[in-house]
Amino acid sequence: QVQLVESGGGLVQPGGSLRLTCTASRRTYSSSFLAWFRQAPGQDREFVAAVRPSGNRYYAEAIKGRFTISREDSQTMHLQMNDLKPEDTAVYYCAVSTTGYSRQPKDFNYWGQGTQVTVAS
Repeated sequence: QVQLVESGGGLVQPGGSLRLTCTASRRTYSSSFLAWFRQAPGQDREFVAAVRPSGNRYYAEAIKGRFTISREDSQTMHLQMNDLKPEDTAVYYCAVSTTGYSRQPKDFNYWGQGTQVTVAS
């Protein structure tokens, strides 16, 4: 089992930045497919960004060019979010898949508890 813990959420004005961090309870990231999802009230959980063990990165169209996913080490990954917009408001979740590339929540084995990001003036 792997426990994931997100941090770094909060309230930010439109145009601002936040950096989310996801820390794993044991070394997991170097051989796993890592991703961030988000879920706004009344909406389905949606894919945001992902990174393969090889370093290849994938982004949802809505955040491309504004968000960057990175893997710091085998237990820490980040989501740098710039030029935030009100529509980015959601609970953000990190997730790990041990079975490979996917953008579907059902394919991810481990999840964090989520961190709230609110973009408002």
